[in-house]
Amino acid sequence: MRAAVVAIGDELLLGDIVNSNAAWLGAELAAVGAPVVHSSMVGDEVDRIVVALRRALEDADVVLACGGLGPTVDDLTRSAVAEVAGVPLERQPALEEALRARFAEYGYTSLPDAVMQQADVPRGATVLDNPVGSAPGLRLELGDKLLFAMPGPPHELAAVMSGGVLAELAARSGTVVVTRTLHCAGLGESGVAEVVERTIEVPDGVALAYLAGGALVRVRLTTAAPTEPEADDVLRPLVERAAAALGDHVFGRDADTLAAVVVDRLRSAGRTVAVAESLTAGLLGATLTEVPGSSAVFRGGVQVYATDLKASLAGVPERVLAEHGAVSPETAAALAEGVRDRLGATYGVGLTGVAGPDPQEGHPPG
Repeated sequence: MRAAVVAIGDELLLGDIVNSNAAWLGAELAAVGAPVVHSSMVGDEVDRIVVALRRALEDADVVLACGGLGPTVDDLTRSAVAEVAGVPLERQPALEEALRARFAEYGYTSLPDAVMQQADVPRGATVLDNPVGSAPGLRLELGDKLLFAMPGPPHELAAVMSGGVLAELAARSGTVVVTRTLHCAGLGESGVAEVVERTIEVPDGVALAYLAGGALVRVRLTTAAPTEPEADDVLRPLVERAAAALGDHVFGRDADTLAAVVVDRLRSAGRTVAVAESLTAGLLGATLTEVPGSSAVFRGGVQVYATDLKASLAGVPERVLAEHGAVSPETAAALAEGVRDRLGATYGVGLTGVAGPDPQEGHPPG
């Protein structure tokens, strides 16, 4: 079963917000055996929405339209869906009452037409409960195709999808799509690919992909099967051989993050860490402390943009700063040693660089 996603809203095309719904739906739909084969964005014009939906229905078995169901005049998805289905919009009294009751809680005694349009439903559509918002989702069967219209706010979309849509699609697909991931560091994308492809032969029905981001590379293996254990039987030997060949370059698997792995390993070893940051403005410390349980291993950190504070707060010797400058490997090492000793940690991490926009000590920003 193939899926298509149509994200609706001028705000997406103008770059005012990022289309995070497409990424979330891509992962969730693949997991229930309905991988996305078509994804598009369209503005708040009925004619363009209609064209986008019809094109998506040509490509896929199930189409999910996101956005345009709210209480403003530019929320036009209902009208477009009705036109695609060739049916009229009908006002549903039960939805009218639900809207009045919901807004009465906020002190509204009367509602404008734009709000009440959320009670308009294309004839024959099933209303999908939205437990966290006022705009319900919609489900229509168009021949052998399914068309869903979903609210645009991500938390509302997730709530409606989890309320039964994902379960229905999983039952219809008859398969599950399983992905296993290795997270690698210390080796570039081409180097990782060379090791993996020298080690394993990817069989038919398994997709191999490399995803590089910053200094990290993910190796992703994906397959479909009637059940997750059957998919795992295919993937497990491939993953294990690839992991063995990559050795210490693999720091985690699947949902692991580098920060979570670092915290877990420190906690398991009974050790601690402190950070001294120049340039990153506390980003490393913030990343580590987002991990649950990090307080057991993270002693603390200092932000030392100013050169004199590198000495007074982080303990960098004046001699090192004078001889090598604030931006140098020697100063980074001294930051690590100084913050380790001053904060009583097992390990210290020192970061330095040029914040910009102007060069410093002959170094460009970065």
